Amino acid sequence: MSTIRNHVQLIGNLGEDPKVTILENGRKIARFSLATNEFFKNEKGEKTQNTEWHSIVAWGKTAEIIEKYAGKGQELVW
Repeated sequence: MSTIRNHVQLIGNLGEDPKVTILENGRKIARFSLATNEFFKNEKGEKTQNTEWHSIVAWGKTAEIIEKYAGKGQELVW
């Protein structure tokens, strides 16, 4: 039986500074929102933008990197 795996890459901007929590065992968790934008032309031919918000949770070393380098408004490839 094969294992199905999905891979998603999000490119967007942070909506706010990441909120970092330290667990009892010392491990860190970073939570943040990421806005991705889609540009398209509607049925009238007008350029339209659609923004979707994603709630992201990063653990361990990834959370430490996010805490150190990421901030509100910054573009992030996730």
